[in-house]
Amino acid sequence: MTGNATGRKPLNLSTAATPGGAAGRPAQLPATLLFTDSLPDDLVEVGYVGAAYGIRGWIKVQPHADDASALLHARRWWLLRAPAAGVVAAPAQAAEAVSVKISQSREHSGTVVAQAAGVSDRNVAEMLKGRRVWIRRADFPAPEEGEFYWVDLIGCAVVNEQGEALGDVTGLIDNGAHQLLQVAYQLPDGKAAERLIPFVDAFLRSVDTSARRIVVDWGLDY
Repeated sequence: MTGNATGRKPLNLSTAATPGGAAGRPAQLPATLLFTDSLPDDLVEVGYVGAAYGIRGWIKVQPHADDASALLHARRWWLLRAPAAGVVAAPAQAAEAVSVKISQSREHSGTVVAQAAGVSDRNVAEMLKGRRVWIRRADFPAPEEGEFYWVDLIGCAVVNEQGEALGDVTGLIDNGAHQLLQVAYQLPDGKAAERLIPFVDAFLRSVDTSARRIVVDWGLDY
């Protein structure tokens, strides 16, 4: 959303080591938690499991965005292992994908703590540490008027009021004062370049996520 977009670019984290079981064998996740179907095609990464919380199987999630409303709103989460470096999209199917129904969730000191159905033991919660948390885009709460989820802006074409193409949105940067659209374009010599356009009312003219088009007051030579 403007000023507090949900779904910030994923961090690069390694999956935590799995606790050892009896006789040194790796502990196994309960089969009832494993998701063997194809993953939904609208999954968005919104955080990662930082730790177990308490002794009853709760997990503590670090959201990628300051606004954890999407994470709190969704009642089903997919917990996937960290992907290879540079991969930010969910695969069609991930090894040992976990899908859980969230019974309870709440904010806690900048994190979200949650109880997942089928996870009632701290040891199982520990095995989920380091996994990325994905939810369906369809499960995001509806944004307020004039607000947008950054995931809906990625890939939008950006043009100015003169109809000149400025490039395509590849991401957003929050500099503390406001957000900046990262707009990729190609130089005359074929090299890749980037424009940073403030995502504020002074420069925005229209945002049409259904048409994948953003109009801004910005020149080609800015």
